[in-house]
Amino acid sequence: MPPVVIADASCLILLENIGALELLRQLFGRVLVTDVVAREYGLPLPAWLQVTAMQNPRQVQLLALTLDPGEASAIALALEQPDSLLIIDERRGRAVAQQLQLNTTGTLGILLRAKQEGHVMALRPLLDAIAGTNFRLSAGLIQTVLKQAGE
Repeated sequence: MPPVVIADASCLILLENIGALELLRQLFGRVLVTDVVAREYGLPLPAWLQVTAMQNPRQVQLLALTLDPGEASAIALALEQPDSLLIIDERRGRAVAQQLQLNTTGTLGILLRAKQEGHVMALRPLLDAIAGTNFRLSAGLIQTVLKQAGE
């Protein structure tokens, strides 16, 4: 497990919407978010979600030229935390994070890890729940994740 895990709002919102937010605590114990991400999440944060300030606001301003504020702040925080894992779903944000050589995963990667570590018995019900939200997944991606999960 990386020493620091940082989440963008999309992961928090999606996991909340499918009743699986607690998986983050089970997998990582503590997860960092920025104040911008906390506002985008919009609900009271559990104690294990820790709001952390970025040290370089200029970095956020530069990233915000092409990304939404939450993504920009999460990436900026990850840049300040060596060996961190950034949970980010949006394609553009992931691409920027990967260009900056950050270690990334998405919400589906979190769900897959939860299955592999025995925190959930099956991914199919969670993926079905995601289908009932406004979060869009391609059929190919769903099949890939189910195959990796052995389902």
